[in-house]
Amino acid sequence: MGVLPLQTDDWLEYPVIVQPHHTDYAGVVWHGTYLAWMEEARVAALRSVGVEFADLVAMGCDLPVVDLHLAYRQAVQMGQHVCVRSRLEPMTGIRLNWIQHVCALDTDVCYVSGHIVNVPIDRHKHKILRKFPPELETAIAHLTHTATTG
Repeated sequence: MGVLPLQTDDWLEYPVIVQPHHTDYAGVVWHGTYLAWMEEARVAALRSVGVEFADLVAMGCDLPVVDLHLAYRQAVQMGQHVCVRSRLEPMTGIRLNWIQHVCALDTDVCYVSGHIVNVPIDRHKHKILRKFPPELETAIAHLTHTATTG
């Protein structure tokens, strides 16, 4: 089934153990790996409220990234245990605004912070959907309610 994120305050936490294939020859996490972890955390967040990403795709809906900003603050090393903290911000139209941080498990250290925006598209027509499929809309409402109420 995969890893489900843990709820902590208004953040969903997705644990990661840094594996050799996540790093370069110096044992430092390659910059693109953080993006993969953040995507895994977003998919796990949707799964935690009952939406399997594969089911969305099968229904003809996809959620591509349309905007992305990352700030790399400190390198993560092979063997470290970190978590991706994710929060879905309140809705602005059909944009899903995610705030995500790759953090240490036992301290307040934030290694990478990011803002990622997804929009729903019709996979067959290659056009932006004007409204979310009902299953996704319910999941989003639950995730944003959780984020605003803790």
